[in-house]
Amino acid sequence: MSQQSPNTPTRRDRLLKQHHLDGYKSDRKLPEPTLCPVCGAVFSAGRWQWLASLPEAASEVRCPACQRIHDHLPAGYLTLSGDFFNEHRDEIMRLVHNHAERLRSEHPLQRIMEVQSLDSGGVEIAFTEFHLPKGVGDAVKSAYQGELKVHFPEESGQERVSWER
Repeated sequence: MSQQSPNTPTRRDRLLKQHHLDGYKSDRKLPEPTLCPVCGAVFSAGRWQWLASLPEAASEVRCPACQRIHDHLPAGYLTLSGDFFNEHRDEIMRLVHNHAERLRSEHPLQRIMEVQSLDSGGVEIAFTEFHLPKGVGDAVKSAYQGELKVHFPEESGQERVSWER
Protein backbone atom coordinates (compact mmCIF):
# COMPACT_ATOMS: atom_id res chain seq x y z
CA MET A 1 0.00 0.00 0.00
CA SER A 2 1.42 3.39 -0.94
CA GLN A 3 1.69 6.18 1.56
CA GLN A 4 0.95 9.75 0.52
CA SER A 5 3.04 12.51 1.90
CA PRO A 6 1.14 15.09 4.00
CA ASN A 7 1.72 17.72 1.30
CA THR A 8 0.25 15.62 -1.54
CA PRO A 9 -3.39 16.50 -2.22
CA THR A 10 -5.86 13.65 -2.28
CA ARG A 11 -7.29 12.98 -5.75
CA ARG A 12 -11.03 13.25 -5.86
CA ASP A 13 -11.51 13.01 -9.62
CA ARG A 14 -11.67 9.24 -9.96
CA LEU A 15 -14.89 7.49 -10.86
CA LEU A 16 -16.35 5.20 -8.27
CA LYS A 17 -18.35 2.21 -9.43
CA GLN A 18 -21.88 2.50 -8.12
CA HIS A 19 -23.63 -0.55 -6.78
CA HIS A 20 -26.69 -1.32 -8.82
CA LEU A 21 -29.47 -2.34 -6.44
CA ASP A 22 -32.18 -2.96 -9.02
CA GLY A 23 -32.15 -6.59 -10.07
CA TYR A 24 -34.80 -5.78 -12.68
CA LYS A 25 -32.44 -3.62 -14.74
CA SER A 26 -30.79 -5.80 -17.35
CA ASP A 27 -26.99 -6.06 -17.36
CA ARG A 28 -27.09 -6.99 -21.02
CA LYS A 29 -28.29 -4.86 -23.88
CA LEU A 30 -31.58 -6.02 -25.35
CA PRO A 31 -31.88 -6.42 -29.12
CA GLU A 32 -33.60 -3.48 -30.75
CA PRO A 33 -36.48 -3.30 -31.10
CA THR A 34 -37.82 -5.40 -28.22
CA LEU A 35 -41.53 -5.34 -27.43
CA CYS A 36 -43.10 -5.94 -24.02
CA PRO A 37 -46.03 -8.27 -24.80
CA VAL A 38 -47.86 -7.18 -21.64
CA CYS A 39 -47.94 -3.37 -21.86
CA GLY A 40 -46.72 -2.66 -25.39
CA ALA A 41 -43.67 -0.61 -24.41
CA VAL A 42 -40.77 -0.89 -26.86
CA PHE A 43 -37.05 -0.99 -26.08
CA SER A 44 -35.56 1.19 -28.79
CA ALA A 45 -32.68 3.67 -28.95
CA GLY A 46 -31.33 2.25 -25.68
CA ARG A 47 -34.42 2.74 -23.51
CA TRP A 48 -38.00 1.63 -22.94
CA GLN A 49 -40.49 4.00 -24.55
CA TRP A 50 -43.98 4.29 -25.97
CA LEU A 51 -43.99 4.36 -29.75
CA ALA A 52 -46.82 5.60 -31.98
CA SER A 53 -46.68 2.37 -33.99
CA LEU A 54 -45.38 -1.00 -32.89
CA PRO A 55 -42.52 -2.54 -34.86
CA GLU A 56 -43.45 -5.51 -37.05
CA ALA A 57 -40.39 -7.63 -36.35
CA ALA A 58 -39.37 -7.35 -32.73
CA SER A 59 -38.03 -9.59 -30.01
CA GLU A 60 -40.37 -9.98 -27.06
CA VAL A 61 -39.54 -9.75 -23.38
CA ARG A 62 -41.40 -8.34 -20.39
CA CYS A 63 -40.25 -4.85 -19.51
CA PRO A 64 -38.87 -4.40 -15.96
CA ALA A 65 -42.12 -2.75 -14.78
CA CYS A 66 -44.32 -5.59 -16.02
CA GLN A 67 -41.89 -8.12 -14.53
CA ARG A 68 -42.09 -6.37 -11.13
CA ILE A 69 -45.88 -6.40 -11.33
CA HIS A 70 -45.85 -10.09 -12.28
CA ASP A 71 -43.49 -10.91 -9.38
CA HIS A 72 -45.43 -8.70 -6.91
CA LEU A 73 -42.16 -6.99 -5.92
CA PRO A 74 -42.44 -3.18 -5.79
CA ALA A 75 -39.37 -0.94 -5.93
CA GLY A 76 -40.88 1.41 -3.37
CA TYR A 77 -43.89 2.45 -1.34
CA LEU A 78 -45.59 5.69 -0.44
CA THR A 79 -47.83 5.74 2.62
CA LEU A 80 -50.35 8.59 2.95
CA SER A 81 -52.02 9.09 6.31
CA GLY A 82 -53.40 11.50 8.86
CA ASP A 83 -56.67 13.28 9.57
CA PHE A 84 -56.14 15.78 6.75
CA PHE A 85 -55.54 12.93 4.31
CA ASN A 86 -58.70 11.15 5.42
CA GLU A 87 -60.74 14.36 4.98
CA HIS A 88 -59.27 15.06 1.50
CA ARG A 89 -58.62 11.49 0.33
CA ASP A 90 -60.27 11.76 -3.12
CA GLU A 91 -58.56 15.04 -3.98
CA ILE A 92 -55.11 13.84 -2.85
CA MET A 93 -55.47 10.50 -4.62
CA ARG A 94 -56.43 12.33 -7.83
CA LEU A 95 -53.20 14.32 -7.53
CA VAL A 96 -51.22 11.09 -6.96
CA HIS A 97 -52.75 9.35 -9.98
CA ASN A 98 -52.40 12.41 -12.23
CA HIS A 99 -48.75 12.89 -11.27
CA ALA A 100 -47.94 9.19 -11.76
CA GLU A 101 -49.80 9.08 -15.09
CA ARG A 102 -47.91 12.12 -16.36
CA LEU A 103 -44.61 10.39 -15.53
CA ARG A 104 -45.76 7.04 -17.02
CA SER A 105 -46.73 8.73 -20.28
CA GLU A 106 -43.08 9.78 -20.75
CA HIS A 107 -41.36 6.89 -18.95
CA PRO A 108 -43.09 3.50 -19.36
CA LEU A 109 -41.26 1.92 -16.42
CA GLN A 110 -42.62 4.44 -13.89
CA ARG A 111 -45.99 3.11 -12.74
CA ILE A 112 -48.25 2.58 -9.78
CA MET A 113 -48.52 -1.13 -9.11
CA GLU A 114 -51.32 -1.10 -6.57
CA VAL A 115 -53.06 0.96 -3.90
CA GLN A 116 -54.03 -0.68 -0.61
CA SER A 117 -56.17 0.80 2.12
CA LEU A 118 -54.69 0.54 5.60
CA ASP A 119 -56.57 -0.24 8.81
CA SER A 120 -55.49 3.18 10.12
CA GLY A 121 -57.46 4.88 7.35
CA GLY A 122 -54.45 5.75 5.20
CA VAL A 123 -53.25 4.14 1.99
CA GLU A 124 -50.08 2.44 0.84
CA ILE A 125 -49.13 2.84 -2.82
CA ALA A 126 -46.65 0.44 -4.44
CA PHE A 127 -44.50 1.66 -7.36
CA THR A 128 -42.34 0.03 -10.04
CA GLU A 129 -39.45 2.52 -9.86
CA PHE A 130 -37.21 3.54 -6.93
CA HIS A 131 -37.54 7.31 -7.27
CA LEU A 132 -41.27 7.40 -7.92
CA PRO A 133 -42.46 7.22 -4.27
CA LYS A 134 -40.37 10.27 -3.34
CA GLY A 135 -41.37 12.16 -6.48
CA VAL A 136 -45.07 11.60 -5.86
CA GLY A 137 -44.58 12.30 -2.14
CA ASP A 138 -42.88 15.61 -3.01
CA ALA A 139 -45.85 16.53 -5.23
CA VAL A 140 -48.29 15.82 -2.37
CA LYS A 141 -46.15 17.79 0.10
CA SER A 142 -45.85 20.70 -2.33
CA ALA A 143 -49.63 20.86 -2.76
CA TYR A 144 -50.73 20.13 0.82
CA GLN A 145 -47.67 20.71 3.06
CA GLY A 146 -47.44 18.07 5.80
CA GLU A 147 -44.46 15.94 6.78
CA LEU A 148 -42.58 13.77 4.29
CA LYS A 149 -40.15 11.09 5.49
CA VAL A 150 -37.91 9.03 3.20
CA HIS A 151 -36.30 5.77 4.25
CA PHE A 152 -34.14 3.59 2.01
CA PRO A 153 -33.02 0.46 3.82
CA GLU A 154 -30.13 -1.02 1.81
CA GLU A 155 -30.98 -4.62 2.70
CA SER A 156 -34.46 -4.56 1.13
CA GLY A 157 -33.61 -2.31 -1.81
CA GLN A 158 -37.07 -0.74 -1.55
CA GLU A 159 -37.64 2.95 -0.94
CA ARG A 160 -40.22 3.70 1.75
CA VAL A 161 -41.73 7.18 1.84
CA SER A 162 -44.46 8.40 4.16
CA TRP A 163 -46.48 11.60 4.11
CA GLU A 164 -48.75 12.66 6.94
CA ARG A 165 -50.91 15.62 7.72
